[in-house]
Amino acid sequence: MAKDITVTRNEGGWQPLVEPGVKTDGVHVKPLRRDPATGRAPTILLRFEPGASYPNHTHPAGEEAYILEGEVRFGPTQLNAGDYLYTPPGATHSVFSRTGCTVLLVIPEEVVILQNDTR
Repeated sequence: MAKDITVTRNEGGWQPLVEPGVKTDGVHVKPLRRDPATGRAPTILLRFEPGASYPNHTHPAGEEAYILEGEVRFGPTQLNAGDYLYTPPGATHSVFSRTGCTVLLVIPEEVVILQNDTR
């Protein structure tokens, strides 16, 4: 039988998001759940410092995003704390936060980078 997973506020510190060949300056990640079969974390928190961005990418299996704090733009869609966004499989967008934000993300499969912005 599977066990519940609990991550308290003080557990599992924030780490810089590092992806080879991808500009992720100012983006930090806190994994909440890891898939034992793949070792990847499909449920994460991302924190964007003011002015941070993530390049244009696609979601092969979709994505769910809930904005916990701040503001962020997913492609042309501006979101604020309390807003939710579902990105369907195959959709693309970049991400940018002018003032900084914290986002809860559920990403069932790894994203595919389409271009590496140098902003």
